[in-house]
Amino acid sequence: MDRLLQLEVFSKTAEFGSLSKAAESLRMSNAAASRHLSALEERLAVRLIERNTRRLWLTEAGQELLQRCGTLLSEFAEAEDAVSDRALSPTGMLRVTSSLSFAMIYLAPMLPAFRALYPKLNVQIVTANRYPDFIEAGIDVAIRTREHEPDSNIIVRRIGQMRRVLAAAPSYLASHGRPKQPADLAHHNMLIYNLANDPYSLRLRKGSAAQTIRITPTLDSNDGQVIRTAAVAGLGILIQPLYIVKADIQAGKLKPILMDWELPLLTMNIAYQNRTRLPAKIRVFSDFVVNQIRANSEAGIWMDAAKGEALGPGSFPVSWR
Repeated sequence: MDRLLQLEVFSKTAEFGSLSKAAESLRMSNAAASRHLSALEERLAVRLIERNTRRLWLTEAGQELLQRCGTLLSEFAEAEDAVSDRALSPTGMLRVTSSLSFAMIYLAPMLPAFRALYPKLNVQIVTANRYPDFIEAGIDVAIRTREHEPDSNIIVRRIGQMRRVLAAAPSYLASHGRPKQPADLAHHNMLIYNLANDPYSLRLRKGSAAQTIRITPTLDSNDGQVIRTAAVAGLGILIQPLYIVKADIQAGKLKPILMDWELPLLTMNIAYQNRTRLPAKIRVFSDFVVNQIRANSEAGIWMDAAKGEALGPGSFPVSWR
């Protein structure tokens, strides 16, 4: 019996949490999938999966095998890609992780055009602000704000750098006043993204002048959409990438403040595992995302760090006051 197929049945069963779904994805009967799994456990002389009438779960040995065979199966798929038309027409499942805001504003709207180019490639998006381990989470591509990866096996490709803004609802500014200088922020309700680098120190620059303001949050959260919603409701002043709040600014729900002061740019990268041959699905998706953002970004949201220029048409709309 095919040892590689046994591992595929085991891996798919762990992925879907169901032997029948694994069998369906591999286009075999439930009975055949069960025989492959039983043969694998018999050959290894160890129980890999425990199951009852409601669910199944991996044993300790099964967890270890899953981690190891994931790399093996990926390398085998890469070898197939190198000699098949999948290199030109990638198939299967691409697993992507990003923040909820990035997935909503960028990834989801891009998917129709991406699928039109690669109709055999399905996409799974896992929204998370923490950075899961690639192998354990089964992630192919991560879009994140780390400038460097501690793991040398992770490749980082820069998309660009994003402008950030301070903004608040008109109702908040009417009742609390508009800050005229950075020091004023210490006396305002601040809404903070707590996964940022040093989130409670706000560094601003205007020309050669620089100020660092320590802030105590009225609200802190690990998700930009929570902060955005609270700001629109009038709770306080947020500090967010422009792409998250631009629509609210255009609609008049939020007003930018201290626009003559610059906040540090936020670096956005695409990260994936370092492999001898990059799978076609990762290559085409990465190229597509980078090209779409660089060609179609709205005015002034993204910056090209190397050139110091805005990506996409236009520049930051200084008329927003």
